[in-house]
Amino acid sequence: MEIKKIFVVGAGLMGSGIAQVSAQAGYTVVMRDIADEALKKGMDSIRWSVKKFVEKGTIKESEETVIGRITPTTDMRMGKDAELVIEAIFEQLDVKQKVFKELDALCKPEAILATNTSALPISEIAAVTQRPEKVVGTHFFSPVPMMRIVEIVKGLLTSEETLAIAQKYVLSLGKEYITVQKDVAGFALNRINIPSTLEAIRLVEAGVATPEDIDKGMRLGFGRPMGPFETNDLTGLDVSLNAALNIYNETKDPKFWPPALMFRKVKAGHLGRKTGRGWYEYTPEGKKKS
Repeated sequence: MEIKKIFVVGAGLMGSGIAQVSAQAGYTVVMRDIADEALKKGMDSIRWSVKKFVEKGTIKESEETVIGRITPTTDMRMGKDAELVIEAIFEQLDVKQKVFKELDALCKPEAILATNTSALPISEIAAVTQRPEKVVGTHFFSPVPMMRIVEIVKGLLTSEETLAIAQKYVLSLGKEYITVQKDVAGFALNRINIPSTLEAIRLVEAGVATPEDIDKGMRLGFGRPMGPFETNDLTGLDVSLNAALNIYNETKDPKFWPPALMFRKVKAGHLGRKTGRGWYEYTPEGKKKS
């Protein structure tokens, strides 16, 4: 099956990023969210990012050409003729299952339904559909336009054909993939990354080091472009908290239980760049305050 139209559900950080890289690769894209305000914010983010790529010469097409391939909408029915649907909404199983049930009834039978979940088992999301063999995990990393890796996750009933189509799509974006053969919460990379982030928070909680120094050390000592606290602020503390809890609920492994400090910051609304404050403070434009 040839993919021509992609329907992205969710216009937040991940959804808008997926819509952008798909449009840059030449696909026709429809980006759906429940609110016009979210769609405007998502499109503004895409325009800013595409403009930067054009200025740097990273992409050869004009900003108008790329943006012209993306249609924002609040109407779920706009996805009925898409070959590939990618869900990128809040990390909550019942919410995702509701969306997938609706998509299953709406989309054409041959359409592939993908989820950008970072921690929830693909098989549980696929279970509410009549096409579990066509449901696959496509876990992009943030920021999507910059990060080159995607985890492609095989659910219990995901077919080899579906897996191959997802792999071909990721390569068409100029990205690389790893295939996660066993459907476990957190997949492969977050099973490695989340415990290290939680340990960094525990060190701050215990007064061992500051977020600034840990980030500096991880950048300079391990070659990471961003430290764990900078990354956490970009992703969203609430998103990371839910991902850790999803893995803990499946494994009961104490290394995935978030520190009390993380719970307190999320309850206080310190979610990172999107709220102007997380481990650092940010300007309305999303720049870290010095």
